[in-house]
Amino acid sequence: MSQPILNVRGLVKRFGGLLATDHVDITVNPGEIHALIGPNGAGKTTLISQLMGELKPNEGTVEIDGRSVDGLPTAKRVGLGLARTFQITCLLPDYTVRDNVAIAVQIRQGHSFRFWSAVRREKALAEEATHFLATVGLEGRADDLVANLSHGEQKQLELAVALATKPRLLLLDEPMAGLGHVESQQMIEILRELKSQVAMLLVEHDMEAVFALADRVSVLVYGRVIATGSVDEIRDNPEVRTAYLGEGDELC
Repeated sequence: MSQPILNVRGLVKRFGGLLATDHVDITVNPGEIHALIGPNGAGKTTLISQLMGELKPNEGTVEIDGRSVDGLPTAKRVGLGLARTFQITCLLPDYTVRDNVAIAVQIRQGHSFRFWSAVRREKALAEEATHFLATVGLEGRADDLVANLSHGEQKQLELAVALATKPRLLLLDEPMAGLGHVESQQMIEILRELKSQVAMLLVEHDMEAVFALADRVSVLVYGRVIATGSVDEIRDNPEVRTAYLGEGDELC
């Protein structure tokens, strides 16, 4: 098997007496969607924040493509191929859809804060931004203000912004949050199409989406991974049903 894109070993995060991440081991392989599920407060977002360098773990190590990123800031990790989305979208509402993606392209190219005046003047930036918008189905909204997009469209745009950094691994923090059924199905199809291009760690409460997309699933409860396996293995695991849903319930 090829080397994992993400290799996490023994990750621990304490907040005072609270053990938010309890010696977590997790890997994501090339071409894989690895879902991370668990009840509210299980520590899923805390884990992602540690992977991105936004929170410093107390113990453990994180490797990207076999290289330790321990101690590296978020920007350096992005440069190594990490990108994330958020439960609540983080966009520039008074800029156009294309501008938001073009800014991400320009930052990736190393132009830093020159983007405030350049994004609308450079044809190459606009063309690359439009490519990423087409990937998520938003090319028709390129000239609209972000503030005028629906919630689902903003989720798609945030994904396009993440893709514009050309990541090797996407950390997706509840991409289905707040979406209706039609929007969720659309997002599932988008992520399924992206699977051949980028590996993903998918944090999600929508079990229909998890079971439709995931190659492997890890279950996090009170900061500890209690099970990792295929969709069928997790669905049939009695410890998962007890800890995640309650005795006698089933994952559907």
